[in-house]
Amino acid sequence: MTPSTADDPQMSVEDFEELAEAAPEGVRLEFINGRVHAKDGLSVEDFEELERRAPETVRLEYAHGKLEVKAVPDGKHTSIFLWLQRQCMQQRPDLDLAPERGVRAEAYRKGRARTDGFLAPVDHFVDDGEWSEAGGALMAVEITSHDRDTDKRDRIDKPIGYAEAEIPVYLLIDRDHHTVVVHSEPKDGRYRQSPSYPWGATVELPPPVGITLDTEQLKKYAD
Repeated sequence: MTPSTADDPQMSVEDFEELAEAAPEGVRLEFINGRVHAKDGLSVEDFEELERRAPETVRLEYAHGKLEVKAVPDGKHTSIFLWLQRQCMQQRPDLDLAPERGVRAEAYRKGRARTDGFLAPVDHFVDDGEWSEAGGALMAVEITSHDRDTDKRDRIDKPIGYAEAEIPVYLLIDRDHHTVVVHSEPKDGRYRQSPSYPWGATVELPPPVGITLDTEQLKKYAD
């Protein structure tokens, strides 16, 4: 198997050492040039066990067979999520936007994504464990962070993983480009529609979401 990698500039050597010590038997981790490597590769089962044992300061994902470390959100990231959550609650009180929800993504549900937000009917997650099935959910949300892997993770890997899981809408709020990208109509592992809107535009989220976003307030959170 190809060694799996992750990159998180906020991960300390101390966090890595705690993660490596907690790793399941047979999982060997290395920390080289700011990246975590699973030396002999990592199965999805080993990933789930590693994630359960990880320190609270480390947020793990599993994308295309590779270990990923997701950046800890900063204040503007949190404020953007809360802005979106208010819009969803006001327009669709029948739905919940769950923060940091684990999702079984990709083809055959072999990926494990920790969404910034996951929109589904009220009480959809009540019986779920750490990782929810994608079926029945309406939208996955990611808000980019200022880390080296955000381009590949949020703009390339996540659209594929969420489309393969047939999540109807993937909303990407891009802090680097000051845009909102609405991916929709998943088919054959790809989203057929991916229009991009500048912050300040009125954005219509397509069915089954049916929410209109006034993104003017996002300008407050520009870096």
